[in-house]
Amino acid sequence: MKAAVRIRYGSPEVVRFAEAEKPAVKDDELLVKVHATTVNRTDCALRAAKPFIWRFFTGLVRPKLRILGNEFAGEVEAVGGGVTAYRVGDRVFGYNDGTFGAHAEYMAIPQDGALAIMPEGLTYEEAAPSTEGSHYALTIIRAARVRSGQDVLVYGATGAIGSAAVQLLKSLGAGVTAVCDTKNVELVRGLGADRVVDYTAEDFTKDERAYDVVIDAVGKSSFGRCRRLLKPRGIYLSSDLGTLSQNLFLALVTPLFGGKKVMFPIPKQNDPEMARYFKGLIESGDFTPVIDRRYPLEEIVEAYRYVETGQKIGNVVISVGHSS
Repeated sequence: MKAAVRIRYGSPEVVRFAEAEKPAVKDDELLVKVHATTVNRTDCALRAAKPFIWRFFTGLVRPKLRILGNEFAGEVEAVGGGVTAYRVGDRVFGYNDGTFGAHAEYMAIPQDGALAIMPEGLTYEEAAPSTEGSHYALTIIRAARVRSGQDVLVYGATGAIGSAAVQLLKSLGAGVTAVCDTKNVELVRGLGADRVVDYTAEDFTKDERAYDVVIDAVGKSSFGRCRRLLKPRGIYLSSDLGTLSQNLFLALVTPLFGGKKVMFPIPKQNDPEMARYFKGLIESGDFTPVIDRRYPLEEIVEAYRYVETGQKIGNVVISVGHSS
């Protein structure tokens, strides 16, 4: 099969479009014929092993995982003998942040992994970007226990996590203030934001409003900068560890004082409930993943380069053609 393969850590250029061995299917696994996948921040971090801590899980000197890609949409090609939840021919979507492998024509995934039957009416390219950034967003929102009527600020509302967070928050009935640049103000309003702050025109950290929750969806701010935005018992959450991994430390320390605090929830890996949850939101019209650009699999290096500019809006989708 064709796949995007890398045998060392580094820049986008370490990835090669090459032949790879088709996965063998275990008793409890599905073989998925991948039609679409994405390149996201997780793929970039794992490819480059940045931060360095990645290497302790994926190979200290050389990567154990040669094929990246955690988000996918495709067709079930074969099933193991113990599989009962899916059949050959089912159209499925989800994410696999355990063994990855979606940057290829075929991938194997356990039947109890984070996947679900695709919503009716969606193409593979529309379904593929539905679960990775959005499951980070949902993890953050659930950890903060956001409820209807609360006020939430989302910094970085145009990325995969931020654009999902705005929509998920609105589905819960929260009041949403979104922060983005000038050219994306109307896009973010269209996602449901009640109020939009253009960070190129004003410093969002000087906003006079107070919030129950502040979500830094791009990991470019800090608790120190955003603290004044929080209500007396408000919560700050970030999608990134922060400088010197400060958000982990602050998540341990700040709750001890009973006031404004930091939370840093760790997403649950391979969660089938989340995949089904997003299926329901898509079918109800409460969530639509934002797509920026599309690339064929053979141009995945260009996709990596674009994602790493930090300018992508929503998601970058990879179309997977099949040689047979």
